[in-house]
Amino acid sequence: MTDSELFQLSEKVGQALKAQGATVTAAESCTGGWIAKTLTDVAGSSAWFERGFVTYSNEAKSQMIGVSAVTLEQHGAVSEPVVVEMAVGALRAARASYAVSVSGIAGPDGGSDEKPVGTVWFGVASATGQGVTQRECFAGDRESVRRQATAFALQLLWQQFLQNT
Repeated sequence: MTDSELFQLSEKVGQALKAQGATVTAAESCTGGWIAKTLTDVAGSSAWFERGFVTYSNEAKSQMIGVSAVTLEQHGAVSEPVVVEMAVGALRAARASYAVSVSGIAGPDGGSDEKPVGTVWFGVASATGQGVTQRECFAGDRESVRRQATAFALQLLWQQFLQNT
């Protein structure tokens, strides 16, 4: 997805959030703040983007958004239980309507047979208690994996909570 396409997607997300009177927060690991950057590229985003959490380390995930050390130890940072706790913790900390969470292995190192480079877990959650997770495995270099993860996270938020707005 090009920068222009990411911007268009962010505009669409923002318009739907504004129409709902809702806000969003992002809890990011492998994307390093790219979701927050993409959303805040849209003029007027302060009306619907609450804040972002770049929780790259396990310590940051625990300290900033309350991810359990036990969950991290048992499942690893790149896992469904962790992105669930990231989304729930970000919702709570930001008092937002929706949260997007991302944790993955962008590469070029860090992969394993079980979790190869390009593996990314996503979570989206609402303050009403609804949520969904999804695992994807993207191809390409570090930049490509991160760009694809950013786009996928925004598309997942759109599809799950905003497209009918």
